[in-house]
Amino acid sequence: MKLAVVGGGSTYTPELVDGFARMRAELPIEELWLVDPDPERLRLVGGMSERMFRAAGHSGRIRVTGDLVAGVSDADAVLIQLRVGGQDARRGDETWPHECGCIGQETTGPGGFAKALRTVPVVLRVADAVRRHAKPDAWIVDFTNPVGIVTRALLQEGHRAVGLCNVAIGFQRSFARMLDVAPERVQLGHVGLNHLTWERHAWVSDADGERDALPGLLSSRRDELAADVELPAHLLDLLGMLPSYYLRYYYAHDEVLREQLGAPTRADAVQDVERQLLELYADPAQDTKPEALAKRGGAFYSEAAVDLIASLRTDHGDVQVVNLRNDGTLPFLPDDHVIEVPATVGASGVAALPVEPLPDDVAGLIAHVAGYERLALDAAVHGGRDRVLRAMTAHPLVQQYDRAEKLTDLLVTANREHLAWA
Repeated sequence: MKLAVVGGGSTYTPELVDGFARMRAELPIEELWLVDPDPERLRLVGGMSERMFRAAGHSGRIRVTGDLVAGVSDADAVLIQLRVGGQDARRGDETWPHECGCIGQETTGPGGFAKALRTVPVVLRVADAVRRHAKPDAWIVDFTNPVGIVTRALLQEGHRAVGLCNVAIGFQRSFARMLDVAPERVQLGHVGLNHLTWERHAWVSDADGERDALPGLLSSRRDELAADVELPAHLLDLLGMLPSYYLRYYYAHDEVLREQLGAPTRADAVQDVERQLLELYADPAQDTKPEALAKRGGAFYSEAAVDLIASLRTDHGDVQVVNLRNDGTLPFLPDDHVIEVPATVGASGVAALPVEPLPDDVAGLIAHVAGYERLALDAAVHGGRDRVLRAMTAHPLVQQYDRAEKLTDLLVTANREHLAWA
């Protein structure tokens, strides 16, 4: 098969390549095309990827190109991992919201909105090339944040697409470690929107069937779990479930803001890590995934991507957590909204598993953020300051009109070069 990675010059890519090399039986790649506009990054990441394949005894070929059409032509699947504006734009997302007393974060709040506005038009152009030049049944797997909004943009335009995030697989691996079982024996009761999710169950299969291990973990490992997501242990008691780390931006907004104001940005840290990684990738003796890659983020990204793409190409019908159309799964959301839940995955596509009714506080927050996401996508597709202002006002971390106006002006000023309408 031919697989294309758009944004293949990312320092993440060797994480993917490591998974492709280790799991080639599940995903028999003959050609892996890395597509990126940066020729120097392609040279370094492509060379590293080629050495990794050879060291692992993988027979597939690594091809690099700046030509999107060449990269996706006749592809069986296309994985999109873009960062429009690079770490410089991310640094803006993480700082200018502070001027209005809001958190700065690249996927949540005003900064996440800016990322959506920059990203959606670019991803839709990539998807159009996939539609015209890839195989007719090719899947688009979106790992580009904000995944929920970007995936809905793709589905709204009729693309064969599914969104992927590594939060769920991270929880699965963490629970498996705590329970001392193989990860594949743990199935999550994961529910919400991308980067707004809760773990309600951790079903563990054994010879006697399935048992929900989460209540026991919330009791026996309560403080450890609370520390992992950086939230008060009593909040976990109140909820009876485990929020993802990203819920910290809602449950502890002011605390996070204080921390941000006194610390370097994540963009600064990532740029330092990327410089180290690119130096390692330039070393002709380096042919395995470096330990420093763990500092870049994206833990278990390769396993999640390989599992998803392999299942989409077969009829395994296994269960994975993905971003897909709601279609009644959460009855308080429109059918065409994109949610993040466990789903069966096969050659015919993805189908969400049923979700039991949610508590009012959780359902209310999901509905509020979903309303913002719909307005944000409208602004990303159609442009215009008023659309941006309305979406900004709707975000639960903003809401006040005067604050939204200031944030809108800051967003447009910081992102003008990436907004065709500005």
